[in-house]
Amino acid sequence: MSLPPKPTPRPDRVSLWRYFRLFKSDILSAQPARLYRAWMAEFRTPFFRSYLCNDPELVDLVLKERPMDFPKSDRVREGLKPLLRDSVFITNGDQWLAQRRIIDPAFEGGKLRETFPAMWDAGVACVDRMRVNIGAQEIDIETETSHAAADIIFRTLFSIPIEDATASAVFAEFKSHQRASPVVNLGALLPLPRWFPRFHSRQTKRTARRIRALIESLTTQRAAQIAQGTAPDDLATKIMTTPDPETGKTFDTAEMVDQVAIFFLAGHETSASALAWSLYLLATNPDWQDRIAAEAETVLADEIHYFSILNKLKLSRAVFRETMRLYPPVPMFVRESKCPETFRNRPIKPGSQVVISPWHLHRHERIWDNPDGFDPARWDTPNGKNGQRCAYIPFSTGARACPGAGFAMAEGPLLLSMIVRAFRITPVTGRKPVPVAHLTVRGRDGIWLRLEAR
Repeated sequence: MSLPPKPTPRPDRVSLWRYFRLFKSDILSAQPARLYRAWMAEFRTPFFRSYLCNDPELVDLVLKERPMDFPKSDRVREGLKPLLRDSVFITNGDQWLAQRRIIDPAFEGGKLRETFPAMWDAGVACVDRMRVNIGAQEIDIETETSHAAADIIFRTLFSIPIEDATASAVFAEFKSHQRASPVVNLGALLPLPRWFPRFHSRQTKRTARRIRALIESLTTQRAAQIAQGTAPDDLATKIMTTPDPETGKTFDTAEMVDQVAIFFLAGHETSASALAWSLYLLATNPDWQDRIAAEAETVLADEIHYFSILNKLKLSRAVFRETMRLYPPVPMFVRESKCPETFRNRPIKPGSQVVISPWHLHRHERIWDNPDGFDPARWDTPNGKNGQRCAYIPFSTGARACPGAGFAMAEGPLLLSMIVRAFRITPVTGRKPVPVAHLTVRGRDGIWLRLEAR
């Protein structure tokens, strides 16, 4: 069995200009092969130093032990600012802490159980849409998973399906924004003053404005419903009515637009990526596909479906977990050192970029057995359990771990099971996908599959 696709790394030594060009087109192939074995690597530019850390102890130090000493890098903000403004994904310090105090309760404990019916309905709708593709027709499965993930976001956030006019418009504009928004902005590379323009393209700024205007219409309408006592009990209502326990403040409309934008980016983009790669891996591993189909036929057979069925989708969960090891939706986290540090006997100056790369950590040759192979059974082995404990962070870890991690680990295995129960999936000869990282890890030219009815 051939290994799943992996980007071709660049030569170890390239000019700074070539590195920037490679990085702009794809973060993954811009990195050298040595990072899959290195515990730490330094990259120098005329303007800043960057240190990629694969040492699990350094990862814990940066993300878990002292996260406030390693805030999100301002360089990350440059490309995302037009859409996300001051969302929880890119803020730091007291502002970020206040945002998390309001957002986290919506995703805790039993709250996830309340979103399950909306996830189920979105899965049923997804399968129904995909039935028209049965036969010899090749389909880009990323288009289908993007549609399904967006549908779940709108159903769970605002209690509306993606067929709603505003939801459809946001989805369409977001696809345009993805194509227009670059991986790296000039302001992220040069030491420009804050007042200096960041040279975002007209399309990037235009699509961001349109998305934010559409989201604002939804949040304004919801605020009116909350005031009238007629708002549905969904995630948007929970977040908009939750006060900061320390200040008593709630999100105003502008702040809520920022947060909904990142919910859509994080909850839609990342889930769509992981689900698409999961389906591709099952298409190329028919034995695992048949096992998932058999499990789904048993677990999903009853007419009434309860949240507790998620605990029974053990094989589907293992496949989804293994997919996010091989293709973590967010391949790199960029932090900035606030204080002088010493990493592996190397001095780190304040202002240096500290990069934690799930992409390389999840495939590290000194940590994982068969690091580039697809093996969902690894999670029951000592090596897999050790790797999960020290080198598996698809949702980050520590204080800044994704608040929607539990949400994603519910919708991913559920949709995967529902789709594979309905269809036999096969790869398209000659169209092996090439992983590239833009906003998330996607196929460079899509991920093309064929569907047959089971």
